[in-house]
Amino acid sequence: MHILDQLSSGGPSVSFEFFPPKNPADRARLLQTIARLDGLRPGSISITYGAGGGSRDLTLDLVETLRDRNPTPHLTCVGHTRGEIRGMLTRLATAGVGNILALRGDPPKAASAGPGDFPHAADLVSFIREFKRHRDPRGFGIGVAGFPEGHPSTPDRMAEMDHLKAKVDAGADYICTQLFLDNHDFHDFRDRCELAGIRVPIIAGIMPVTSVAMMKRIATLAGGARFPAKLIRAFQRAGSDPEAVRRAGIHHAAAQCSDLLHHQVAGLHFYTLNQADAVLEIGAKIGLARDGVAA
Repeated sequence: MHILDQLSSGGPSVSFEFFPPKNPADRARLLQTIARLDGLRPGSISITYGAGGGSRDLTLDLVETLRDRNPTPHLTCVGHTRGEIRGMLTRLATAGVGNILALRGDPPKAASAGPGDFPHAADLVSFIREFKRHRDPRGFGIGVAGFPEGHPSTPDRMAEMDHLKAKVDAGADYICTQLFLDNHDFHDFRDRCELAGIRVPIIAGIMPVTSVAMMKRIATLAGGARFPAKLIRAFQRAGSDPEAVRRAGIHHAAAQCSDLLHHQVAGLHFYTLNQADAVLEIGAKIGLARDGVAA
Protein backbone atom coordinates (compact mmCIF):
# COMPACT_ATOMS: atom_id res chain seq x y z
CA MET A 1 0.00 0.00 0.00
CA HIS A 2 1.32 3.43 -0.92
CA ILE A 3 2.05 5.54 2.17
CA LEU A 4 -0.36 8.26 1.02
CA ASP A 5 -3.19 5.71 0.97
CA GLN A 6 -2.13 4.29 4.33
CA LEU A 7 -2.03 7.69 6.05
CA SER A 8 -5.40 8.73 4.62
CA SER A 9 -7.20 5.54 5.64
CA GLY A 10 -8.31 6.98 8.99
CA GLY A 11 -6.54 7.09 12.34
CA PRO A 12 -2.80 7.03 13.01
CA SER A 13 -0.65 4.42 11.28
CA VAL A 14 1.38 1.85 13.21
CA SER A 15 4.63 0.42 11.90
CA PHE A 16 7.54 -1.65 13.18
CA GLU A 17 11.24 -1.66 12.36
CA PHE A 18 13.38 -4.79 12.12
CA PHE A 19 16.94 -5.52 11.10
CA PRO A 20 17.59 -8.45 8.74
CA PRO A 21 18.72 -11.70 10.39
CA LYS A 22 22.11 -13.14 9.50
CA ASN A 23 21.39 -16.86 9.83
CA PRO A 24 18.45 -19.26 9.37
CA ALA A 25 17.76 -19.61 13.12
CA ASP A 26 17.52 -15.83 13.58
CA ARG A 27 15.36 -15.59 10.48
CA ALA A 28 12.89 -18.14 11.84
CA ARG A 29 12.71 -16.27 15.17
CA LEU A 30 12.16 -12.96 13.40
CA LEU A 31 9.31 -14.31 11.29
CA GLN A 32 7.66 -15.58 14.49
CA THR A 33 8.12 -12.14 16.08
CA ILE A 34 6.55 -10.42 13.10
CA ALA A 35 3.59 -12.81 13.21
CA ARG A 36 3.06 -12.09 16.93
CA LEU A 37 2.90 -8.35 16.20
CA ASP A 38 0.12 -8.78 13.65
CA GLY A 39 -2.33 -8.30 16.51
CA LEU A 40 -1.39 -4.61 16.66
CA ARG A 41 -2.61 -4.14 13.09
CA PRO A 42 0.55 -2.64 11.57
CA GLY A 43 0.13 -0.76 8.33
CA SER A 44 3.71 -1.57 7.34
CA ILE A 45 7.02 -2.90 8.56
CA SER A 46 10.42 -1.43 7.78
CA ILE A 47 13.66 -3.29 7.20
CA THR A 48 17.00 -1.64 7.92
CA TYR A 49 19.98 -1.46 5.61
CA GLY A 50 23.59 -1.72 6.80
CA ALA A 51 26.26 0.96 6.46
CA GLY A 52 27.20 1.33 2.82
CA GLY A 53 24.75 -1.42 1.95
CA GLY A 54 26.47 -3.93 4.20
CA SER A 55 23.26 -5.95 4.61
CA ARG A 56 21.77 -5.07 1.22
CA ASP A 57 21.08 -8.60 0.02
CA LEU A 58 19.72 -9.64 3.43
CA THR A 59 17.40 -6.64 3.37
CA LEU A 60 16.14 -7.32 -0.13
CA ASP A 61 15.66 -11.04 0.54
CA LEU A 62 13.61 -10.30 3.68
CA VAL A 63 11.54 -7.68 1.88
CA GLU A 64 10.68 -10.20 -0.83
CA THR A 65 9.70 -12.77 1.81
CA LEU A 66 7.43 -10.23 3.51
CA ARG A 67 5.93 -8.69 0.41
CA ASP A 68 2.37 -9.40 1.67
CA ARG A 69 2.99 -7.27 4.80
CA ASN A 70 3.63 -3.97 3.03
CA PRO A 71 7.38 -3.82 3.74
CA THR A 72 9.21 -0.49 3.66
CA PRO A 73 12.90 -1.13 3.05
CA HIS A 74 15.52 1.39 4.06
CA LEU A 75 17.75 2.54 1.22
CA THR A 76 20.97 4.46 1.83
CA CYS A 77 22.95 6.33 -0.78
CA VAL A 78 26.48 6.65 0.66
CA GLY A 79 28.90 4.70 -1.50
CA HIS A 80 26.34 3.78 -4.18
CA THR A 81 26.28 4.65 -7.85
CA ARG A 82 23.18 5.62 -9.77
CA GLY A 83 23.28 2.27 -11.55
CA GLU A 84 23.33 0.35 -8.27
CA ILE A 85 20.40 2.32 -6.87
CA ARG A 86 18.46 1.90 -10.11
CA GLY A 87 19.01 -1.84 -9.94
CA MET A 88 17.73 -2.01 -6.36
CA LEU A 89 14.69 0.09 -7.20
CA THR A 90 13.91 -2.21 -10.09
CA ARG A 91 14.13 -5.26 -7.83
CA LEU A 92 11.92 -3.61 -5.21
CA ALA A 93 9.34 -2.53 -7.77
CA THR A 94 9.24 -6.07 -9.18
CA ALA A 95 8.59 -7.37 -5.66
CA GLY A 96 5.59 -5.04 -5.36
CA VAL A 97 7.16 -2.74 -2.76
CA GLY A 98 5.21 0.50 -2.43
CA ASN A 99 7.35 2.58 -0.07
CA ILE A 100 11.00 3.30 0.70
CA LEU A 101 12.73 5.09 3.57
CA ALA A 102 15.49 7.10 1.89
CA LEU A 103 18.53 7.80 4.07
CA ARG A 104 22.01 9.14 3.55
CA GLY A 105 23.42 6.35 5.73
CA ASP A 106 26.73 5.79 7.43
CA PRO A 107 29.94 5.45 5.42
CA PRO A 108 31.03 1.85 4.81
CA LYS A 109 33.96 0.56 6.82
CA ALA A 110 35.94 -0.40 3.73
CA ALA A 111 38.55 2.28 3.13
CA SER A 112 38.43 1.61 -0.63
CA ALA A 113 34.75 2.51 -0.91
CA GLY A 114 34.11 5.71 -2.82
CA PRO A 115 31.64 8.48 -1.91
CA GLY A 116 29.12 7.38 -4.54
CA ASP A 117 26.85 9.47 -6.74
CA PHE A 118 24.54 10.79 -4.01
CA PRO A 119 26.13 13.34 -1.65
CA HIS A 120 22.93 13.93 0.32
CA ALA A 121 19.68 12.15 1.12
CA ALA A 122 17.81 14.79 -0.90
CA ASP A 123 19.69 13.59 -3.99
CA LEU A 124 18.51 10.03 -3.34
CA VAL A 125 14.93 11.22 -2.80
CA SER A 126 14.98 13.06 -6.12
CA PHE A 127 16.35 10.00 -7.92
CA ILE A 128 13.67 7.72 -6.42
CA ARG A 129 10.97 10.23 -7.29
CA GLU A 130 12.05 10.09 -10.93
CA PHE A 131 11.86 6.29 -10.92
CA LYS A 132 8.36 5.52 -12.17
CA ARG A 133 6.57 2.22 -11.85
CA HIS A 134 4.14 1.07 -14.51
CA ARG A 135 1.53 0.01 -11.94
CA ASP A 136 1.47 3.30 -10.04
CA PRO A 137 2.22 6.62 -11.76
CA ARG A 138 2.95 8.14 -8.34
CA GLY A 139 6.03 5.95 -8.03
CA PHE A 140 7.29 4.85 -4.64
CA GLY A 141 6.05 6.44 -1.44
CA ILE A 142 9.18 8.03 0.02
CA GLY A 143 10.00 8.59 3.68
CA VAL A 144 12.94 10.49 5.15
CA ALA A 145 14.40 10.75 8.64
CA GLY A 146 13.73 13.56 11.11
CA PHE A 147 15.60 14.31 14.32
CA PRO A 148 13.51 15.78 17.17
CA GLU A 149 16.60 16.07 19.38
CA GLY A 150 18.69 17.50 16.56
CA HIS A 151 20.79 15.90 13.85
CA PRO A 152 24.06 14.60 15.34
CA SER A 153 26.19 16.04 12.53
CA THR A 154 24.40 19.40 12.18
CA PRO A 155 24.79 21.60 15.26
CA ASP A 156 23.16 24.51 13.40
CA ARG A 157 19.48 23.85 14.07
CA MET A 158 18.32 26.39 11.47
CA ALA A 159 20.45 24.71 8.80
CA GLU A 160 19.11 21.34 9.95
CA MET A 161 15.56 22.38 9.10
CA ASP A 162 16.75 23.69 5.73
CA HIS A 163 18.23 20.24 4.98
CA LEU A 164 14.99 18.54 6.03
CA LYS A 165 12.91 20.84 3.85
CA ALA A 166 15.24 20.10 0.93
CA LYS A 167 14.41 16.41 1.29
CA VAL A 168 10.69 17.14 1.35
CA ASP A 169 10.94 19.53 -1.60
CA ALA A 170 12.81 16.80 -3.51
CA GLY A 171 9.77 14.57 -3.22
CA ALA A 172 9.51 12.98 0.24
CA ASP A 173 5.96 12.01 1.22
CA TYR A 174 6.49 11.71 4.97
CA ILE A 175 9.02 12.03 7.80
CA CYS A 176 9.80 9.26 10.28
CA THR A 177 11.67 10.49 13.32
CA GLN A 178 14.57 8.95 15.14
CA LEU A 179 13.81 7.80 18.66
CA PHE A 180 13.15 10.40 21.33
CA LEU A 181 12.26 9.95 24.98
CA ASP A 182 10.70 13.30 25.83
CA ASN A 183 7.60 14.26 23.87
CA HIS A 184 8.37 17.94 24.29
CA ASP A 185 11.16 17.40 21.75
CA PHE A 186 8.72 15.90 19.25
CA HIS A 187 6.06 18.57 19.69
CA ASP A 188 8.64 21.34 19.27
CA PHE A 189 10.11 19.58 16.22
CA ARG A 190 6.68 19.32 14.62
CA ASP A 191 6.03 23.02 15.30
CA ARG A 192 9.38 23.98 13.77
CA CYS A 193 8.57 21.91 10.69
CA GLU A 194 5.31 23.80 10.32
CA LEU A 195 7.14 27.12 10.60
CA ALA A 196 9.66 25.98 7.98
CA GLY A 197 6.88 25.19 5.51
CA ILE A 198 7.18 21.41 5.86
CA ARG A 199 3.66 20.06 5.41
CA VAL A 200 4.11 16.28 5.07
CA PRO A 201 2.96 13.85 7.80
CA ILE A 202 5.42 13.22 10.64
CA ILE A 203 5.55 9.74 12.17
CA ALA A 204 6.97 9.44 15.68
CA GLY A 205 9.76 6.93 16.35
CA ILE A 206 9.38 5.13 19.69
CA MET A 207 11.84 2.76 21.36
CA PRO A 208 10.90 1.16 24.69
CA VAL A 209 13.93 1.32 27.00
CA THR A 210 13.63 -1.77 29.17
CA SER A 211 16.97 -2.03 30.98
CA VAL A 212 19.72 0.14 32.39
CA ALA A 213 22.19 -1.52 30.03
CA MET A 214 19.96 -0.58 27.09
CA MET A 215 19.79 3.01 28.32
CA LYS A 216 23.57 3.22 28.49
CA ARG A 217 23.94 1.67 25.04
CA ILE A 218 21.50 4.14 23.48
CA ALA A 219 23.36 7.01 25.12
CA THR A 220 26.55 6.01 23.29
CA LEU A 221 24.99 5.95 19.82
CA ALA A 222 25.77 8.69 17.33
CA GLY A 223 24.01 11.75 18.66
CA GLY A 224 23.04 9.88 21.82
CA ALA A 225 19.60 10.44 23.26
CA ARG A 226 18.25 12.79 25.89
CA PHE A 227 16.88 10.85 28.85
CA PRO A 228 14.28 12.90 30.73
CA ALA A 229 14.62 13.14 34.48
CA LYS A 230 11.32 11.35 35.10
CA LEU A 231 12.57 8.24 33.29
CA ILE A 232 15.91 8.28 35.12
CA ARG A 233 14.06 8.74 38.39
CA ALA A 234 11.78 5.79 37.61
CA PHE A 235 14.79 3.60 36.91
CA GLN A 236 16.41 4.72 40.16
CA ARG A 237 13.27 3.79 42.08
CA ALA A 238 13.35 0.37 40.45
CA GLY A 239 16.86 -0.14 41.79
CA SER A 240 18.47 -3.46 40.92
CA ASP A 241 15.21 -5.21 40.07
CA PRO A 242 15.35 -5.89 36.28
CA GLU A 243 11.62 -6.55 36.05
CA ALA A 244 10.79 -3.29 37.81
CA VAL A 245 13.10 -1.44 35.41
CA ARG A 246 11.42 -3.13 32.45
CA ARG A 247 7.96 -2.15 33.69
CA ALA A 248 9.10 1.43 34.21
CA GLY A 249 10.43 1.62 30.65
CA ILE A 250 7.24 0.19 29.17
CA HIS A 251 5.11 2.56 31.25
CA HIS A 252 7.16 5.51 29.99
CA ALA A 253 6.86 4.47 26.33
CA ALA A 254 3.12 3.83 26.69
CA ALA A 255 2.67 7.28 28.23
CA GLN A 256 4.59 8.76 25.30
CA CYS A 257 2.32 7.00 22.82
CA SER A 258 -0.86 8.04 24.61
CA ASP A 259 0.22 11.68 24.60
CA LEU A 260 1.21 11.53 20.92
CA LEU A 261 -2.11 9.97 19.95
CA HIS A 262 -3.92 12.68 21.96
CA HIS A 263 -2.04 15.28 19.91
CA GLN A 264 -3.07 13.67 16.59
CA VAL A 265 0.26 12.18 15.60
CA ALA A 266 0.24 10.84 12.05
CA GLY A 267 1.68 7.51 13.14
CA LEU A 268 3.74 5.54 15.64
CA HIS A 269 6.86 3.73 14.45
CA PHE A 270 8.32 1.25 16.94
CA TYR A 271 12.02 0.41 16.96
CA THR A 272 11.62 -3.21 18.05
CA LEU A 273 15.22 -4.49 18.12
CA ASN A 274 13.58 -7.63 16.65
CA GLN A 275 11.66 -8.27 19.88
CA ALA A 276 7.89 -8.36 20.36
CA ASP A 277 7.10 -8.46 24.08
CA ALA A 278 7.58 -4.80 25.04
CA VAL A 279 5.75 -3.50 21.97
CA LEU A 280 2.84 -5.89 22.54
CA GLU A 281 2.50 -4.69 26.13
CA ILE A 282 2.53 -1.07 25.02
CA GLY A 283 -0.03 -1.81 22.31
CA ALA A 284 -2.35 -3.41 24.86
CA LYS A 285 -2.01 -0.40 27.19
CA ILE A 286 -2.90 2.15 24.52
CA GLY A 287 -5.67 0.15 22.85
CA LEU A 288 -4.00 -1.02 19.65
CA ALA A 289 -4.47 -4.75 20.15
CA ARG A 290 -7.39 -6.56 18.57
CA ASP A 291 -9.90 -8.20 20.89
CA GLY A 292 -8.60 -11.52 22.09
CA VAL A 293 -4.96 -10.77 21.28
CA ALA A 294 -2.84 -11.01 24.42
CA ALA A 295 0.57 -9.49 24.99
